[in-house]
Amino acid sequence: MTELLAPAGDLERLKIALLYGADAVYIGGTLYSLRANVKNFTNDDLSNACLFAHNLSKKVYVTVNMVFHNNDLKKLDDYLLFLKKIQVDAIIASDIVVVKKALEYKLNVILSTQASTLNYSAVKFWQNLGVNRFVLGREVNREDIKRIKKETNASLECFIHGAMCTSISGKCVLSNYCTNRDSNRGGCAQICRWVFNCDGPDFTLMSKDLNMVDFIEDMMNIGVDSFKIEGRMRSIYYIATVVKCYRKIIDGIQNKNLQEEEKEYYKKVLNRVANRDTIPQFYHKFPGVSESYFQDRMEVSNQDFLGIIKGYDKENKLIILEQRNYFKIGDVGEFISPNMETFTYTISKIIDENNEEIEVARHPQMIVKLPYDTEVCEYAMLRLKVFDKN
Repeated sequence: MTELLAPAGDLERLKIALLYGADAVYIGGTLYSLRANVKNFTNDDLSNACLFAHNLSKKVYVTVNMVFHNNDLKKLDDYLLFLKKIQVDAIIASDIVVVKKALEYKLNVILSTQASTLNYSAVKFWQNLGVNRFVLGREVNREDIKRIKKETNASLECFIHGAMCTSISGKCVLSNYCTNRDSNRGGCAQICRWVFNCDGPDFTLMSKDLNMVDFIEDMMNIGVDSFKIEGRMRSIYYIATVVKCYRKIIDGIQNKNLQEEEKEYYKKVLNRVANRDTIPQFYHKFPGVSESYFQDRMEVSNQDFLGIIKGYDKENKLIILEQRNYFKIGDVGEFISPNMETFTYTISKIIDENNEEIEVARHPQMIVKLPYDTEVCEYAMLRLKVFDKN
């Protein structure tokens, strides 16, 4: 079975990802992670994450994939032994010292995309050391994947959605050069997102985001074992939406009942949930002008995410909602949920914390109640209805 692998920047995001359909999550502790600007997981959080995931028969992978200097090695053994104790399902690493130590401690190792693995010979080298799975570089194409699978029969993990690196995976030094923040030690300043003025029109180096909906079935057929979503710094709404869409797509392909109009619907939803265009990258052709932003770059954040369910008042049949964006009486939304099909909801009544009816919910994180006859579970979300599925 193909694995759907989701990012999580904290425990709330982890729960959202797993409840909405991810088979596994990848997360970072406070040590050795490549996302220094994320809240990340304390040791207690890591332990709780494993308990939560394993209770759902799902997996947790922990990133230990930054570039190591001498001082970083001091706490490495203790950290790896702690990860073994809490029974993480694998670590993600790229430094050969980390890989060898982890294997000595009988931890499963996934080779990080930071290792820039794009050929079967490199895969064989790491296989001989005992590495279980390989996160191929984002620059890998279809024929590369097929050849690697044929020559090695390795477990392969490929990115299917999210931000692209303008540089070769794991090889960028733009952030170091421009800001003295090391992109390979968790401090990336995302220089490729900057807008430059070169005595002429504004110019940017930025790639459009990745979206592989059109190629998921083909990737399954050629032997990709795990589909990876990028985004440990993304919001709970982004994670819920992207995970749910790809869960539906993968399940539809496996059950042989995914309709073309459904796929087109999910593509539209995925294109709207982020503030950059999404497009296939590298898999079918080398990126060109259409796959990058050079000029006329537009990034407009929408306000579709209206709120998250915090509970349900069974006696009065009211959804308890924490508001996230402005909405009013008459707006048409839809609920997405971990355990229910997405359904349309017209806002006919809004009750505030004082049990008074109001016309508009305009204060972020205010608690409101909405009438609905059927209980809707915690972590369900209300968003504006923009597209029809059929």
